[in-house]
Amino acid sequence: MSFYLESDIEEICSNLEEDFKSLENKTIFFAGIAGFLGRYFAESVNYFNQKYDSNIKLIGADNFVSSGILGEYVKKYDKNWFEFIDLDLSKTEPKLPSAKIDFVIHAAGIASPAQYKAKPMQTFDVAINGSKTLLDLAEKNSSRYTFFSSSEIYGDPDENNIPIQEDYKGYVSSIGPRSCYDESKRAGETLSFIYNEYNNLKTNIIRPFNVYGPGMQKTDYRVMPNFTFNALEGKSLQVYGSGVQTRTYCYITDAVSGFWKVIIKGKSGQAYNIGNPEPEISVNELAMKFKNLYQKELEINIEDYPENYPEDEPNRRCPSIDKAKKDLGYNPKIGIDEGIERLLSWAEKI
Repeated sequence: MSFYLESDIEEICSNLEEDFKSLENKTIFFAGIAGFLGRYFAESVNYFNQKYDSNIKLIGADNFVSSGILGEYVKKYDKNWFEFIDLDLSKTEPKLPSAKIDFVIHAAGIASPAQYKAKPMQTFDVAINGSKTLLDLAEKNSSRYTFFSSSEIYGDPDENNIPIQEDYKGYVSSIGPRSCYDESKRAGETLSFIYNEYNNLKTNIIRPFNVYGPGMQKTDYRVMPNFTFNALEGKSLQVYGSGVQTRTYCYITDAVSGFWKVIIKGKSGQAYNIGNPEPEISVNELAMKFKNLYQKELEINIEDYPENYPEDEPNRRCPSIDKAKKDLGYNPKIGIDEGIERLLSWAEKI
């Protein structure tokens, strides 16, 4: 059971052909390798090693706490270039590799609202303890360090700050139902800033905006996989709350291309929004897109949030990517209709 479309991996690597040359003969440590995003990082390294004999070494770490059944996929890779470590970064003194490492990437975390509501301390600790641990590892190796933060650090922005730029300070509650995730990501960013500013370590921060695509699972409990699998099973599309909350959605090929660009050539000490700034659509409009694109009779039901879903959902989420365009040459290409069609075609195959 594959978590991706072959054509998507080829597209990612085509976008990165020049950038990836700087990774030849390098060693990358990636925490969160079994997650939705981590699996795409592993597969893109696999592609380049096979096609160009790039000799990129990847050390992937995870504890499978939120990766789902597809997380096991990462154990299949060639041991000549891939090493897996079972690692819980929520602990204060995990065992780390002794190899010389060129890039340290902290993408471990519990990002699903339903899951982090159930595991608030683990969510908090993997961002705080994990950041300190991996920043120390990067400092020891004089590595480049990248922290995967979240668009959630902006909270619920006012209308005057949309599209959201990286210098927006955010509007976030420190004691709300989402604070274990939002505030831990903010603190992880602060640690990245400290090590860059005072320890002279090259650090970058990535703030992803609503990434979706093949490899998302039912157990993610997010709107894209919810709509996808409900459609395939002939169930109604469940819209929680009023359905007027808006988002922009970034297809996985565009997102991973942008992530790699930050990791490889992001300006030291800088944070970057990575996402697609358009179209900004409501959940109600997204449900209608699924109904029209799937071309079968589907009911759309608006209902209250389930008990396992944290309150205080932001009303709008739309990034400015001007900084990533200018510094990195980042330019998302996949429109939402095409992205949903690719997601549905993958889901039908599995």
